[in-house]
Amino acid sequence: MEVPILRQGQYLIASIQSALTDADLSHLREALIAQVGRSRCRGVIVDVTARLRGAETVIVGIQPDVAFAMVQLGLTLKGVATVLDLEEGLAFLNHRTQERFLETKPKKPSGRG
Repeated sequence: MEVPILRQGQYLIASIQSALTDADLSHLREALIAQVGRSRCRGVIVDVTARLRGAETVIVGIQPDVAFAMVQLGLTLKGVATVLDLEEGLAFLNHRTQERFLETKPKKPSGRG
């Protein structure tokens, strides 16, 4: 799947909207390198669309070498939850959705007047 890359002023924005294979990620990296070289952009934004129509989102399975590369490139996922694997992702979502349910649940009157 090809990731759209848009130019906004001096920056490129790559908006990832679905799961990518290793080949897709490699293609994205090469496309970004080529466009940065051609356009002399000063920065790149990788948008992982943190919330989809209000749904809680968690990213799972970032391999250690990828995480290391992200740190070296100064990429962070602030505001986006990341966990080790699918099992932890499911546990995280179960916990977060339960918290939100309790926050929005109407409080019962105490019965005292």
